[in-house]
Amino acid sequence: MINHTRLKFAATTTDAIKLFAFAKDELEPWLEGQPQKLRTWVETQGFAAGSGAVCVVPDDAGGIDIALAGLGDAKSRARGRFSMATVAGKLPAGTYQLASDHSIEDLEEHAFAWLLSQYRFETYRAQPPHEARLICPEGLDQHRMESIAAGEVLTRDLINTPASDMGPDNLEAAARDLAQTHDAKIEVTAGDDLLKNNFPMIHTVGRASITPPRLIDMTWGDTGPTLVLVGKGVCFDTGGLNIKPGSSMGLMKKDMGGSATVLGLAHMIMALGLKLQLRVLIPAVENAIDGNAFRPQDILLSRKGLTVEVNNTDAEGRLVLADALALADETPPDLMICMATLTGAARVAVGPDISPFFTDDMPFANALREGAKVARDPVWELPFHDPYEAIIEPGIADLDNAPKGGFAGTITAALFLRRFVTNTERFAHFDIYGWQPSSAPARPKGGVGMGARAILASLPKALNL
Repeated sequence: MINHTRLKFAATTTDAIKLFAFAKDELEPWLEGQPQKLRTWVETQGFAAGSGAVCVVPDDAGGIDIALAGLGDAKSRARGRFSMATVAGKLPAGTYQLASDHSIEDLEEHAFAWLLSQYRFETYRAQPPHEARLICPEGLDQHRMESIAAGEVLTRDLINTPASDMGPDNLEAAARDLAQTHDAKIEVTAGDDLLKNNFPMIHTVGRASITPPRLIDMTWGDTGPTLVLVGKGVCFDTGGLNIKPGSSMGLMKKDMGGSATVLGLAHMIMALGLKLQLRVLIPAVENAIDGNAFRPQDILLSRKGLTVEVNNTDAEGRLVLADALALADETPPDLMICMATLTGAARVAVGPDISPFFTDDMPFANALREGAKVARDPVWELPFHDPYEAIIEPGIADLDNAPKGGFAGTITAALFLRRFVTNTERFAHFDIYGWQPSSAPARPKGGVGMGARAILASLPKALNL
């Protein structure tokens, strides 16, 4: 069982060290009101409030009197986020309390960054923790902040776990643990039962693995608007018979990043007790190679009744998602969101730091953009460009899972998925990366949540909660 609730604020104490955090242009006005001894010390230490810089001011007994932290200038703040995580890693052991004035949005960023600075993936190797602890800043909801951090931890831990310990069965176990924690209901359809219950493409993609494919279906809540989260759960992607080269296969443990993200978001929603009815659908498979693996040029019949020509077995994610989306669409929710590590084209378009999304629902798009700004969780809208529909129509079948030409790969994948959502009026698809390629403040190299906090922040407005 993953302990995803391990990031906590420090308990309130009367002897906490006061921490003053400044932008560059705020430091000098503050120093003007301080004793000369303090001014001299700060100048001697060369502290100029650069992003992530730290200055510890000693007391007469040799301990710490106060600490100063730098937030940088406007340019550095625009080019980065979560600088307080860098501060947390530099400060000496102790309990700190923010003593400077900040907006609620900035306080949330600083506090969340500090929480995430404590993240370590320690399943296989213990790592030294940060010894600097922060008391939850006044004005923030501690339970809310820790619940969001816990969702992020769950997502990261799931992605970081290798496929040897995170196959479809392990992903199911993680979902069951989460359901038990929040008293949610869960049903799983696995193996040949997928065929009996009309999930043919999930079965086809996963049938070559020694671990049977499955559809995980979790529900929670009995009042309020309905929200369905669909997450891609390809626990390892060899590429199938269109096998990936080794350089491309190396990160494929993260191909279940969509499912990890929706489980993290589901934790946030349930822990915060949002007044909605939640459903989480995860097609969990391994795209393996064996004598019964599906082949290029195969034509598959989907749950929706649409036929799909397979022109590349490495475009398997959209196949398993299609059956899950079709199921959700049979009882149309108020809002359906699909999250998947789907295409390399999305990474080429926006890089690894931004969550691209598609939707025809402008109110949701606007709410999402506002939520992303508040949550410091960047998103960018890409178009469901209808003229490209012809690209995914091969002629021999209704749909082509991997159209030739190489153009607009992330858009054509999104259009493919939209074909399976015909009754639900409000639908959005996220093509996320789910991986931090190099360490950054609050985001060590490895699995990372993308888009979940932006969605969470958007739900009150999007669903009138």
